[in-house]
Amino acid sequence: MSAPVRVVICDDQALIRTGLSTIVDAQPDLEVVGECGDGRTGVDLARALRPDVVVMDIRMPVLDGLEATRLLAGAGVEHPVKVLVVTTFNLDEYVYEALRAGASGFLLKDAPPDRLLHGIRTVAMGAALLDPDVTRRLVGRYAARIRPAEGTVRDIPLTPREMEVLRLIADGLSNSEIAAALVISPETVKTFVSRILTKLDLRDRVQAVVFAYRHGLVT
Repeated sequence: MSAPVRVVICDDQALIRTGLSTIVDAQPDLEVVGECGDGRTGVDLARALRPDVVVMDIRMPVLDGLEATRLLAGAGVEHPVKVLVVTTFNLDEYVYEALRAGASGFLLKDAPPDRLLHGIRTVAMGAALLDPDVTRRLVGRYAARIRPAEGTVRDIPLTPREMEVLRLIADGLSNSEIAAALVISPETVKTFVSRILTKLDLRDRVQAVVFAYRHGLVT
């Protein structure tokens, strides 16, 4: 049997933290190896324990979840840790910043337990967790805040088809939805996504969404 996915839970509300830990620890393939109630301790725990995933709240004392995520998974971090951000809908203005800080995905706190567990497993495997509907609403709403990148669309080293796939990723479409829209197989979509990430030196779909908005590919 493979080793369980090791998880650190970081949330300043003890009741929520205990609930999350109970849900996660009940799974045979998941294991909570640490808990904390502030971002600074979360960073220290993650650096010491090297978990597979940190479940990170945004609003916390000492150090908020945005900065904690940036320290664990942001640009320039030598050994990044995968971070799954959890938030309430009322805090959605912070979600985009969390993704820019290096988070591998996000969930709303009112998501059912099975979605949380799916999210942890997805992020642990190295994939990004982006709910299509929430992606459209959050990233689209705050796209105007994104500082445009230098250069033009012509400078992006992608084929026309790859650009088309990138735009659909930024629109929040899943691989199966992209396949249906372009009338190609899901396997072909996976190949396109892999090429896009490699060519643009991006870690995952989250970074691809940010890239697309920064370069004006989606409005």
